[in-house]
Amino acid sequence: MNFMKKYLALFFKGAGMGAANVIPGVSGGTVALITGIFEKLIHSIKSFDLEAIKLLFTGKFRTFSKHVNLDFLIAVFAGIAVSIFSLAKLLDYLFNNYPVYVWAYFFGLILASIYFVGKTISRWHISVIISMITGTAIAVIISLLSPAVENDSFIYLIVCGIVAICSMILPGLSGSFVLVLMGNYKLVMINAVSYFRWEILIPVFLGAVFGLIAFSRLLSWIYRKYRNQTIAILTGFILGSLSILWPWQEPVLLVDAGGTPVLKDGEHIISGYRKFVPGEFNQEVIMVIALVVIGFVTILVMERLAKKTDH
Repeated sequence: MNFMKKYLALFFKGAGMGAANVIPGVSGGTVALITGIFEKLIHSIKSFDLEAIKLLFTGKFRTFSKHVNLDFLIAVFAGIAVSIFSLAKLLDYLFNNYPVYVWAYFFGLILASIYFVGKTISRWHISVIISMITGTAIAVIISLLSPAVENDSFIYLIVCGIVAICSMILPGLSGSFVLVLMGNYKLVMINAVSYFRWEILIPVFLGAVFGLIAFSRLLSWIYRKYRNQTIAILTGFILGSLSILWPWQEPVLLVDAGGTPVLKDGEHIISGYRKFVPGEFNQEVIMVIALVVIGFVTILVMERLAKKTDH
């Protein structure tokens, strides 16, 4: 029973990461950090080295499984996969019909994440403070960049997979938002995932596998060597990403020299988002405040459950 409970908990933590990775502005790495599996996840992925390959090809499957924490990885990535494929269509519907409320809920999630991630810093000093300011500045700059035009070339999709997966496991930096900036969010996370377009998914997957193994080694070394500075810069990433998730925002369309909106495959191209504050206190504002609070409480519950599971 305890065995099943352990892996079910890991599955749901993975599902939380998967759900976060589908939303532009929310990072699956943040969920991993809050739920207490971030360090083990990075270490396990990093363990896919020459020793692991040798164990696998010499038939020492039990030793290989222990070397890479295979049971842990299967539980977490099963949760991620199920969550991504099941939520893609739902989120497409919610974003099309209730965008303000979706952004509000995730604004609350990220707001709470700043505190719960930041409080794990064991000692504050000047280098930690500078790291946090740097992380915040980088996230804000990224949020101000204009999205590129959609590109379905094989090489570009591999690059999208590499960049997106690195940012997906990095707390505070949203892989989905990076795909928005690269122009391929709708192509990859909505169309390809919802309708199983393998010509899109395969190159993205290849890039993701390469990026995951390569980046995890670097991140594991940095996290082990400069733990407080790493958490500080990640907290800064999360803080800076709040600007991406402001509930009231409307798309700014790309226009030509004459001011006419540019179309690609019959659809408008979004060049950015204009954020605004509503002019009156109405039912929508009340709902937004309520959803921000619910989002905050969600992270609080996740953090409590993570502690309980660890104990």
